Amino acid sequence: MRSINVFPQTVLAGSLLLLSQLTLAQAQQDHTVHQQQSESQGQQAEMDHSEMQHNMPSMHHSSMQPMASHGMTSAPDSVKPVQASQSTDHSHHQQIQGKEEPSENKHSQHDHRAEHGAQVYMVNTFDNKWLIDEGGTGTLKSEFETRIGTDENKLFIKVHLDKHESNAAEYEVKTLYSRMISDFWDAQIGTRYRVEKVELDQHRKDTEEKWDAVIGLHGLAPYFFETDAYLYVGEDHYSGLSLETERDLLLTQKLIFQPYLDVDLVFSDDSKYAQKTGLSNVTAGLETRYEISKKVMPYIDIAYEYSKGNDATPWQTESGSEKGWLYGAGIRFKF
Repeated sequence: MRSINVFPQTVLAGSLLLLSQLTLAQAQQDHTVHQQQSESQGQQAEMDHSEMQHNMPSMHHSSMQPMASHGMTSAPDSVKPVQASQSTDHSHHQQIQGKEEPSENKHSQHDHRAEHGAQVYMVNTFDNKWLIDEGGTGTLKSEFETRIGTDENKLFIKVHLDKHESNAAEYEVKTLYSRMISDFWDAQIGTRYRVEKVELDQHRKDTEEKWDAVIGLHGLAPYFFETDAYLYVGEDHYSGLSLETERDLLLTQKLIFQPYLDVDLVFSDDSKYAQKTGLSNVTAGLETRYEISKKVMPYIDIAYEYSKGNDATPWQTESGSEKGWLYGAGIRFKF
């Protein structure tokens, strides 16, 4: 009876032992399969990541990190390829930044002077007109002006020539340095050289050459009057002032009225052929021009002129004042 009871117990114990061994073997097999699947997924993620790096080298690593982490949740060893890819993307980003630096340096080194008034330019104006007074005597007046420089610094050369009918020509040359002192005004300084032809009588003529220092202003006065004002100091205690102002009044785009005023004052003059002090000469006129183009501009001129005359000296007799109307025409070239 006792032997019968032992046998079932032995069979039951053997069955439990066999079942436990089978369960352990199945668990080890499942773990091995799961590890193989994880390693396979890690290798696949590494291959996908390498292909993405090869096909899209400029792609930022922030967009690839979620994809890599999704395929490597169970494979920590695959973190190293992600770090390598990140460093690769950083180097590519640095290369892009390095390529952008030269353009920034080029922009910072760009010379803006030509865009802000430092461009050198030159303008030449030639004006030639013939005037006739009330007595029928003609006078040729020619002016040439050239200016070269920038908006801030310029050199002015002005040549003025007067030739009265049957008389020798008189002329003056001004050379001026011009410096911009405000938006509408330039301060100018320079010299003036003038040659005067004096007819003593029918058989005697004399020529006098003079040098003067010049300081003045050139610019645009209120109400758009273009103005030149100069103070002269020269030989033989000469001092004087000249004022020239004019303004354009557009009737059309090509037909233009230009009223003008020229005033000469003499403060002192001890030369051989001195002019009377005070208001020496005044000319007020109206020019009507037609601009064929901005380079060719014919015009007609009507003016009223007053001249005070010459002072009495050992070399000349005193002359009275003269005044009257002047009529004429001329042409102006600008280039």
